[in-house]
Amino acid sequence: MNMGRFVPLAILLAFVILAIAQPMAAPMPTGAETSPLNGADMAWMLTASGLVLIMTPGLAFFYGGMVGRKNIISTMLQSFVCLGVVSLLWVFVGFSLAFGDSIAGVIGDPRTYFMFNNVGTWVEPSLATGIPLLLFAMFQLKFAVITPALITGSFAERVRFSSYLVFLCFFTLLVYCPLAHWTWHPNGFLRQMGVLDFAGGTVVHISAGLAALAGAVFLGPRIIHAEIKNQTKEHTPANIPYVVLGTGMLWFGWFGFNAGSAFGANISAVTAFATTNTASAAAMLAWIFLDRARGKKISTLGACIGSVVGLVAVTPAAGFITIAQSAALGAIASMVSNLAVHWKSKSLIDDTLDVFPCHGLGGIVGMLATGILAKDVGLIFGKTETFLSHLAALGIVGTYVFALSLALFWITNKLLPMRVNREQEEIGLDLDQHDESAILHAA
Repeated sequence: MNMGRFVPLAILLAFVILAIAQPMAAPMPTGAETSPLNGADMAWMLTASGLVLIMTPGLAFFYGGMVGRKNIISTMLQSFVCLGVVSLLWVFVGFSLAFGDSIAGVIGDPRTYFMFNNVGTWVEPSLATGIPLLLFAMFQLKFAVITPALITGSFAERVRFSSYLVFLCFFTLLVYCPLAHWTWHPNGFLRQMGVLDFAGGTVVHISAGLAALAGAVFLGPRIIHAEIKNQTKEHTPANIPYVVLGTGMLWFGWFGFNAGSAFGANISAVTAFATTNTASAAAMLAWIFLDRARGKKISTLGACIGSVVGLVAVTPAAGFITIAQSAALGAIASMVSNLAVHWKSKSLIDDTLDVFPCHGLGGIVGMLATGILAKDVGLIFGKTETFLSHLAALGIVGTYVFALSLALFWITNKLLPMRVNREQEEIGLDLDQHDESAILHAA
């Protein structure tokens, strides 16, 4: 009997026992009653949380439509399963590591909100005003869910699902949670340095992009990648309408992602809503026009990818820049990512769905642009401190995420081999890993 099959079930049962054993919720902290709840803010943040949640199924369609027909289901499930895994990790200890009492500005105390104890319906003013701490925690959960899902596009079509689940847990607890603490906790050291990240350019997109690059480097290319390089085979996306559907869901959900990061029904949310839409629109057109200028036909796939790059780039800056600036930012980021995708296609690196060129570089462009354009504190206002702090943060975050992600891929591979073999890759992960298929067969 293979006892390894029972390990996930044992972990889940242990979680259930711990949950049952938890004491009743702690009483409202002294003085919490002086921070009133705001009905409008709560209504908007509940809505925004739902919008961000729908981005993960949207990403599943976006990625699922771009891979080969034999890997649609496996690719979509790698995104969708994050809703289950990360949600429990967040309740267990993730939220505490990200937003618990700060330990030297580096990590949250895991005891602060362990098993969501002390996460109540009162306001925690240091994190957000007008909404309950529980709502803040659930909104932040949705960011933690989609970040590792973004990484999966880099190693699509060649990774064992069980090994991916192990990496998913490691990444969430050891990469995402510390970055969230550094950047968004009031005492996080990057925040204390003056780093601005309105909605996750650093925490979500740069981290996912660099981890994706680490995964592509560590795991090596797919068999089909070598055949494409040798011009013996051409990669054909499985379902372009899936990509369009996924893009629409992402664009729709991104209004919650960015405007929700204002943590209230306020002017900052309105500004972020407008800059988000404008940046994506400009990025879509920049991508397809650059393709046309380079002699390629205007494609649906290019329009969708460009749109997402614009959403990525404006994320760190959404509440800090003007509408016109967001259009310029989206267009510039789109052209940078477009060229990077072109250059990457000539390299030996097999980042299957171009996660690093689009999310990694898009996030980097957005982060640096925030340091330049941010109202009153950016470089164009004569304030060098913000831009220099963003440069320093880029070096710190880049080194930490890439090095640790490489280490986590190596550790995971030692525990459970990550790569499928040649025969499994040729069969396709849908059948090999899940005994399911999206390919319709005639009766």
